[in-house]
Amino acid sequence: MTVSLKPLRWVGSSKKDLAAMPEDVQDVFGYALHLAQAGGKHEQSKPLKGFGGAGVLEVVEDHKGDTYRAVYTVRFKSALYVLHCFQKKSTSGIATPKPDMDLIKARLKAIMEFEKE
Repeated sequence: MTVSLKPLRWVGSSKKDLAAMPEDVQDVFGYALHLAQAGGKHEQSKPLKGFGGAGVLEVVEDHKGDTYRAVYTVRFKSALYVLHCFQKKSTSGIATPKPDMDLIKARLKAIMEFEKE
C-alpha cells in the first residue's frame, strides 16, 4: 500500500537552517516531517502554544546540551510547510523566544495569503 505524501514546502531560510544543524538532529526532524507528510505524527511533535492548536506543531530535539526546534504547519491541504528551524538559545525556561515566535507568525501569515490566491 502506498501512502501519498503531502508536498513539503520550506519557508524562508528554514531548509538552510535545518541543514546547518547536527546530523542527528536533522535525522529526527526529517523523520518527523516525513511522518507528517504521510498524515502521521512523530512522538516528539506537539502543538506550538500561541496558535490555538491550529495545526502549527513543533518538534524538539536535544543534542549535546543544546535544544533544537523545527516548526511546521499541517493546516493546509496543498502542502506541509516548514515555518522555522532554529537552535533555542534562551535560558529563560522552555518558552519559545519572542523573535522566533514573531518570525513563525509572520511566515504563517504569508502562507495564509499565498494559499488564498
